[in-house]
Amino acid sequence: MPAKLSVNLNAIAMLRNRRDLPWPDVADLGRIALRAGASGLTVHPRPDQRHIRFSDLPILRALIDDEFPAAEFNIEGYPTEDFLALCEATEPEQVTLVPDDPSQATSDHGWDLVKHQEFLKSVVDRLRSKGMRVSLFVDGEGLAGPMKLARATGAERVELYTGPYGGCYDNPEEAARQVDLLGLTADAAKAEGLAVNAGHDLTVANLPALVRRIPHLAEVSIGHGLTADALEYGMAETVRRFCRACGQSI
Repeated sequence: MPAKLSVNLNAIAMLRNRRDLPWPDVADLGRIALRAGASGLTVHPRPDQRHIRFSDLPILRALIDDEFPAAEFNIEGYPTEDFLALCEATEPEQVTLVPDDPSQATSDHGWDLVKHQEFLKSVVDRLRSKGMRVSLFVDGEGLAGPMKLARATGAERVELYTGPYGGCYDNPEEAARQVDLLGLTADAAKAEGLAVNAGHDLTVANLPALVRRIPHLAEVSIGHGLTADALEYGMAETVRRFCRACGQSI
């Protein structure tokens, strides 16, 4: 099965938040994305609400429940008590746990799975007991050991941090090296029974090589590059382009 596309709405929300006005409408653009073939929506509600606001979550939950019941809602974030309470109130299909400091501009590294093993076990157990699938944000360094530790937390998926791959868009040799490291990490995750997601700085140009190397890739979550392309092609056509880059016939 080709990888599914989850559209990250953070960049759209950040543009909206530049003015005290209701547009661009995050839910309306999420609706366009789902109608065009996206399989889900992703948000990362940070404590300062600089892009997605807490008030967006019930609106997006209702959009999926009422109009796109086959779609999934993915909420990303660092598991503070406030974040966990938001997840429990919203009941997303998937929660992606990231090791972000609140001051970070964006996610830029995976979990230290040795240091945070016990902490993550307790968080994963809490979320899974409420019926939510849990994915852990991990570095794609090609190592098998961290995937064993990820499995030991009780998580069902990992999300590969693809920032280093996306960052070498002008260096084909380094891109090939990075995609192989991601592939080795994905192979190790699969061997542990973990499904594999990926996200960060993925584009229509670099997705095909990634999905060729990781044919069992379950989902990609894409926001910045997709939003940038939507300014040129429109949201619906951009979603279709990304779906095709994932290997979907659309």
